[in-house]
Amino acid sequence: MPGSTIDGKEAAAEVRAKVASAVERHKESGGTVKALAVVEVGDNPASKVYIRMKERAAREVGFDFMRVSLPPECTQQQLEDQVRQLNDNPAVAGFLVQSPVPDHLDEPAILDIIDPAKDVDGFNPINQGRLFLGKDGMVPCTPRGVMYLLDREGVELKGAHAVVVGRSHLVGRPMALLLLHRHCTVSICHSRTRDLGAITSQADILVSAVGRPRIITGDMVKKGAVCIDVGINRIEDPSHPKGGYLVGDLDFDPVMEVASKVTPVPGGVGPMTVAMLMVNTAKAANIPLKL
Repeated sequence: MPGSTIDGKEAAAEVRAKVASAVERHKESGGTVKALAVVEVGDNPASKVYIRMKERAAREVGFDFMRVSLPPECTQQQLEDQVRQLNDNPAVAGFLVQSPVPDHLDEPAILDIIDPAKDVDGFNPINQGRLFLGKDGMVPCTPRGVMYLLDREGVELKGAHAVVVGRSHLVGRPMALLLLHRHCTVSICHSRTRDLGAITSQADILVSAVGRPRIITGDMVKKGAVCIDVGINRIEDPSHPKGGYLVGDLDFDPVMEVASKVTPVPGGVGPMTVAMLMVNTAKAANIPLKL
């Protein structure tokens, strides 16, 4: 029997509703609701789409929203100055610099100077270090969203073999740490991994975050595994009404025939990333929230 689909849209709406309730209680108790800010450098079309999604979600749950747009020729110093202004702005609860930034800018250097308490993406080295140590801090939104989905689906984590495909500091590494903290046995695979399928086929929980369309095929998945697809890949197709369509890292239909639960693309992990950004913003604003 084919597996079931994990509905990320429904789960994300549930999370946003919880954040909205927490924000409303905060207002009723006399608290001030500060802003989520996003710094945009240049005119990347995809970035503009993502920023609009973040603004819509922020306003939906009750946060103010601030968008700071810098020209593509912005210098490193100008961007760093802007980050420091947001660090010092008492009206801003938290902020992020929308990735990617133009190639001439040093993005890691920017992440270094973001105030960890306002780092709603969870990419500042201090927050990454706190995650490594299992201490409280800002957790990157996508891995946190994946953990929420696993818990919501009642997936048993303790003692499970989790395989994470991808080792980026944005998703793969923090994902592996979160699973490890929940007592999974964790394997991390990447572009240099030999015989990828031999490892993924051992996974009780498989998380793919490499951004390569349909790299995980049905014969690479263990019977009954829970498969989480973080990849978002656009396939160009002139015959398609929109000129193309999105697929994940999983070859969805064959994987569904083997797995017990699978996240679709779109509609799986993607909505959770924005929802968890709202959770991190609530944390930055010192608004009590229980998921």
